[in-house]
Amino acid sequence: MIAAKEVIVRSVGLTKVFKDFWGRPKAKAVCDVDLEVRQGEIFGLLGPNGAGKSTFVKMLLGLLYPSSGHLSVFGHSTKNVDIKKRIGYLPEETNLYKHLTAAETLDFFGALFNISSAERKARTDQLLEMVGLEHARNRPVGEFSKGMARRIGLAQAMINDPDLLILDEPTNGLDPIGCKEIKDLLATLRQRGKTVLVTSHLLSDLEDICDRVVVLYGGRVRAEGELDTLLSISEKTRVVMPTLDDSIMDKMKTFLAEHFDDEEVVVDNPHMSLEDFFLQVIDNAKNEHVETDGVESTGVIADYLSEGIDKTVLAELVVPVKSDEEILPSLEDEPKPASLPLIPVLNDLLLKEEKAVSAPIDEKDFEGSNKKLADLLDDKKIDD
Repeated sequence: MIAAKEVIVRSVGLTKVFKDFWGRPKAKAVCDVDLEVRQGEIFGLLGPNGAGKSTFVKMLLGLLYPSSGHLSVFGHSTKNVDIKKRIGYLPEETNLYKHLTAAETLDFFGALFNISSAERKARTDQLLEMVGLEHARNRPVGEFSKGMARRIGLAQAMINDPDLLILDEPTNGLDPIGCKEIKDLLATLRQRGKTVLVTSHLLSDLEDICDRVVVLYGGRVRAEGELDTLLSISEKTRVVMPTLDDSIMDKMKTFLAEHFDDEEVVVDNPHMSLEDFFLQVIDNAKNEHVETDGVESTGVIADYLSEGIDKTVLAELVVPVKSDEEILPSLEDEPKPASLPLIPVLNDLLLKEEKAVSAPIDEKDFEGSNKKLADLLDDKKIDD
């Protein structure tokens, strides 16, 4: 039995550097990460693509080894094979044996944990009912939709009744009902004392269920703590109370305590959304010029996509046209739209560009060109 508030996952100075063929550092995916995941909590690991989330999870599972630092699970090294039986894992992409049915899939993974045949059957029946796939128990998982595959993947992650459940983008491909079911399930696991480490890009989902979160950027921890604390705006105060009539509203600030019991008045700090907080942390990191080997948004159009088009043309295509008369003189008597379709605007711009670079041709130039062409034809002896 796990002791109360035991530290399930602990990393100290955890660093992972990927190297090239010659052994030279290529990318520092995780850099000096310190964190703890405690027993009985749902812990959110957040960050943009390339922030180091998947690398951290792979080191946690023993699929990758740290370049430096320390990482332990249940107080043991991640190299310890015995701790694997206490871990359940749902990867970001659900890769299952396509020719096995849903029931055979769960039976197969249960056998890997040396679960008895009778217990495997009982757990398979319960899990299939829980994830809503009882009707598809005899269908090959290769025929499943993405959402159905996600559900059976979640079921296989729990076939061993793990003490630590690691979910990488668990709601990926699920409909809102499936998302709600997963959140309800995680809340139930928390009540049973299970520990859940979850990564997700759907911040609203994590906001509903997580006790604590860590935000990674550039492989480093940029923010960490309980959601209530992180999302609280301490500079403002919010008062929640029953609906007031006008007379009480006027006297509220002065006579609040006289009109309401303590149980009816709630005073706390308003909260920003987890998504707003997440973006704020990332923006702060970018403003501090924090380096990352992950994805960085620049807002710049790739040069090869805009070859041959003046950058000012691209800008004009996305703003309303100020002077319709200049662009469509033939429509002077017609009602003018607030903005013009793409093709007429582009055509007109190209015509303007052509007129701007084309100089009038002198008549003598025509005579000279005709003479050169006649000489060429005569030299080649080309008849009409």
